[in-house]
Parts: sequence; C-alpha cells; structure tokens
Amino acid sequence: MQFKNPEVLYFLALLIIPILVHLFQLQRFVKVPFTNVAFLQKLQKETRKSSRIKKWLILATRLLLFFAILLAFSQPYFSNKNSNKKQHNFIYLDNSLSTNTKGKKGNLLKIAAQEIIENTDSKNVYSLLTNTNFYKDISKDELKNVLLKLENTAIELDLETVLLKIGQENKTKTNTLNKNILISDFQNTYRKKFTNVTPVFSAIKLEASLKSNLSIDSVFINNKNNDNFTVNVIIKNQGSKKDNLPIALFNGDNLISKQSFPIEKDTDKTIQFTVKNTPEFLGKVELSFSDTFSFDNTYYFTLNNNQKTRVLAIGNDATFLNKIYTKEEFEFTNYSPQNINYNTIQKQQLIVLNELENIPEILLKSLVNFSKNGGSIVIIPNEKTDISSYNIFLKKLNLGKIEPQKKDTLKITNINYKHPIFKNVFSKKVSNFQYPTVQTHYPILTNISKIVSFENNSPFISQLANSNTYYISSALNKNNSNFLNSPLIVPVFYNFGKMSIQYPKLAYRIHQENKIEIETQISKDEILAISNANNSFIPMQQTFQNKVVITTKEQPLKAGFYKILKDDIKIKDIAFNYPKEESLLHFLDLNTLKEQHKNITISSSIEEVFEKINKNNEVHWLWKWFLALAIVSLFLEILILKFYKP
Repeated sequence: MQFKNPEVLYFLALLIIPILVHLFQLQRFVKVPFTNVAFLQKLQKETRKSSRIKKWLILATRLLLFFAILLAFSQPYFSNKNSNKKQHNFIYLDNSLSTNTKGKKGNLLKIAAQEIIENTDSKNVYSLLTNTNFYKDISKDELKNVLLKLENTAIELDLETVLLKIGQENKTKTNTLNKNILISDFQNTYRKKFTNVTPVFSAIKLEASLKSNLSIDSVFINNKNNDNFTVNVIIKNQGSKKDNLPIALFNGDNLISKQSFPIEKDTDKTIQFTVKNTPEFLGKVELSFSDTFSFDNTYYFTLNNNQKTRVLAIGNDATFLNKIYTKEEFEFTNYSPQNINYNTIQKQQLIVLNELENIPEILLKSLVNFSKNGGSIVIIPNEKTDISSYNIFLKKLNLGKIEPQKKDTLKITNINYKHPIFKNVFSKKVSNFQYPTVQTHYPILTNISKIVSFENNSPFISQLANSNTYYISSALNKNNSNFLNSPLIVPVFYNFGKMSIQYPKLAYRIHQENKIEIETQISKDEILAISNANNSFIPMQQTFQNKVVITTKEQPLKAGFYKILKDDIKIKDIAFNYPKEESLLHFLDLNTLKEQHKNITISSSIEEVFEKINKNNEVHWLWKWFLALAIVSLFLEILILKFYKP
C-alpha cells in the first residue's frame, strides 16, 4: 500500500490525546442521602463496572474514527507506480510511403492511428513523433486530432534520429514515468543501428499482407536522332515470376504506347518504347498491377529536345574539339585570339583556352566575369606560354599559381575513377592500356582535385579548388604529347561540356537535394517559383548572369509534373518521383534483435502495449473505504452513547 500524502500519517501521534483524556478524566460524585447503605454499596460496584466498559467502547470508536479520517486524508492506494509521478508516453508513428499498404486489418497507417486512439488513456501525457512533425506533451484529445489528419509522406526519418529524439526528451522529464513506443514497418533498418545505449522502448512492427512488389526503378533515354528516341523503363521485380504485365507510356494525358511483358523472379528488366521527336515531352509511365505498394507504379519524366550546351574554344586549331562537341548535343564555336566576339562570351557554358601564349587583358576581364557567374573554363597551356598573364587570371579567382615549364618526358598513368568527370564512364578499373606521354608540362600550386595524373603522381588534368575551372598541365599538340590519340580524350572533354551546365534531368527525387540550372536572366527583385495544380512554392535559388540555380529538398512532397515559373510564365517543365528506397522489401526481423538487446521489448499489437501501460498505471484508491469506516465508527459511538446504559 502506498500513500499520496504520507506526511499526514505523522498526525497519528495525536491519537494519544483521547487516550489520556479517557484515562485521567476525573468524575465528580454527588452525595445523596439514603437509608439502606448495604444495598447501595452493592449497586455502586455494579454501576462502576458497566461504566468502565462503556468508556472503553467509546474510546475505541473515537480512536477508530480519527484513525480512519487520517488515513483517508493520506489517500492510500494500491498500484505498480507512484501516483505522484506522471505517465508520459513517447510514440513514434512511421507514416512513410511504405506504410501506405494493406495489412490484415486494412491500411497499415490508418489502422495504427485508430488503435492508438482507442487504447490510450486520457489521464496520461503524450508526445507524438512522425516523419514530418513532433507534437510535445499533448493530451489524448489533441493526439486524436493529429492522428485523424495524419497522411503518408515521402519524407524518411532515420531510426537513429528517432532514438536520439527519444533520449533527448527523456532527459528533460523529471518526476515522470516514460514509456517509449516505436510503431513502424522498420524498412531498410539495420541491426547495427541499435547499441547498448539505445533507450528502452517497445517495438510494434507493421506488416503488409503481400510480400512481393513491382516498381518502376528509373527511366533513361537513348538512340536519339532527328526522327525519334527510345524511352527505356527499368522495372524491378521483388517476388515470383510474373506474366502479361501491362505497361503504358503517356505524353501528358495522351496515350503514346502500351504493351505487356513477363518478368522473372527477383530481377530487373528494361522495357523500351520508341517515340517520335517532339519539342517537349511530358512522360508518364504507368504499370497496372496490384501489389504491396502502389505509389511506385507510376513514374514521371520530362524531356526537352531543344537544349544544347554552348562551347567556345579560343586559340589554336581545335579539330579534335569539333569531333567531340557534335552538332546534335553542342553549339560549338572556335575563335582565334584576334577574332574573338566578346559579346558572346557571357552566353557560353564552357570556354576552352586552347594553347594561348598569353591572355589579353580585355579577354582576362571577360573570363573573370564569366567564371564568377558560374561558367566553366578549361585551360590548356602553350609550349611557349607566358605564365605571368595566366597567373594574373588565376590570382583574380584565387585559384593558385602556375610554375615555370618543366622539360621531362612523363607517362600519363593514373586515373581518378571517383571524380565526377568519369562517372558512368568505366565499368571497371583499367590497369593495362597504352600510356600517353608528354614532353613538357607546367606544374600548378593550388588546392586541386586530381582527375588524371602522371606516373610521378603529379597532376596532368585537375580541377582547381573545387571550382568550375579545369587545368591541363601540358600542351596537347602532337609535337608535345600524344594524349589526343588516347581513348581518355573523348570522355574527359565530353564531360567538361556536359558538366558545364546542369540542364534539368529527366526526373528528380522527392526529399533529396536537387540542383536545377535554369538558363534565364532575372533582376534582383525577381524570383522563380515551382508550381502545379495543387501546390506552389519558392525554392532556394542562386542567381548568376545568365542562369539561375534552384535547389529543392523539403518541397515538393507529391510526385508529378511541375512548372518553373518566372512572373507566372512557364520557363521549364520538370518532374518529381518518390524515393525508390521506399519500394524495397527490406525489413528488420525484430525477433533476432530482441535476442541481442535486452532493453527492447517486442509487442504483437498496439492494443497489447497500451493494455500493459494502462494496467501498470491503474490506481486502486482506498480513501473511500477509510472514510466509510470513519462514518461507521461515528454511528457506533452514537449508538453506544444512546442505547448502552450501565
């Protein structure tokens, strides 16, 4: 038995007062003349004995009365917890896309929310964490309102973040009993995320009825020509073999093509559609199949066939650049130093300084402005380069210093496969190839990212200080190097061009950082917005002279087509899709986790968890019984005084 107000029990010591009063109470006798003294003596003895019994009975009832009243005020109770401590339940409810599927009772998220509402106790305090919001110290009614409005989201919340949040909240709670409850499908969760310092919590796993899933993993375009192009759709099958699966390709709302296909167990398959060229293509691929997840059966993408990268070469004959920067993908222009059209420089995306002996001052100023506005520059020195003019240019951009020429025959042997220039270029590392050589080169002193290196590990091609400027330390003419004959020449310069501007990709992923370059000019007071029929927002943006770089992550939250607007005028169409990681059927086995971590309790249902919490929190109050006992003792005293006569 516990007491809510144990300090009241100190007053039990006052029960000694009625005892003393009864023991030492003095009675005054009145003398009454009477003739028969012998008879009176016998009567007196009998009266004194009965009176003494009555006094003891009255004393007992009064002691019982005061004792019962004091215990009633101390509020005794039976419970597994201390009534002075508040019960705080921290609930994490996973509302990611993967919980938007059917379980045994219905939609996983909706049923989980409903069971929480039905089984929570209005006397407790709750904190609710979802993938999008945190609601701290709310009542059951507030919790109910939040849960009824809760929807699935593309935002993923890492389990480490959830456990960290639990730990932080528990530290701020004093005189509180904390119960931590994690309700999730535990998708893409690894056991190594749980450690010995993981907070104590109960885990309830939400499980889908179906155990197989088809999803559209990605889309890419190839075989582009003047008449048509090929749309390649990669389908991912997680489960058994399937036949006659219908798939359709739309341009906006217009059906372009439809076909069916089989797919083997646990494999990926590429489905191809041949499409006629159009200036703009709003592609939507739909897979008609009922499986675990429905959100990944539609994929959106956009294609603009009119975009070409503008490349300007200044300097010597650039025949090799003409072959790389073809008319289908690039707008390539070549100027000699004497015939430069300076009005076109700021409109380029990439400028190649092809073996200039020096950089004229007027060109130097234009190049500095071009670089500061986000343009890319490739520097190829001449065998007779005046490095002082180059160093003036590099100094203005804080990109280091070119050192005097070194005459030393060196082989070009090392490739930095991790550099973005070589992304998707090599399927594996190449160890045996004919190494090109150079006769002379100009080392550079600065912070660089090596792309290709000499045999002595000094840089041959490098990116300067994480900028958009690339430096090739040797002249590439045939008299000085045979690098033009190397197979590396094409991917290096091709990707210099492709990386010089990030045209909108076919599609972007929701809740991932996306950088989108838009070729446009805006004033200081103008901004670009992203909008569709249901949503509109202003993304982060960085303005350059001839382009704007947009960054998205928190928005949008729904897949589909969106427009980039400038003063309500459409500049570009872009597409967003849900994260493909949400389509994976990789779930943590909680039973194996329980064997390794004693501070984790696995529960079969939400009802079971809250039933245990509510049972442990039950308080059986006894003060009513003691109050009733006090009333009974009072009535007993009245009865004794009224009807018991010695």
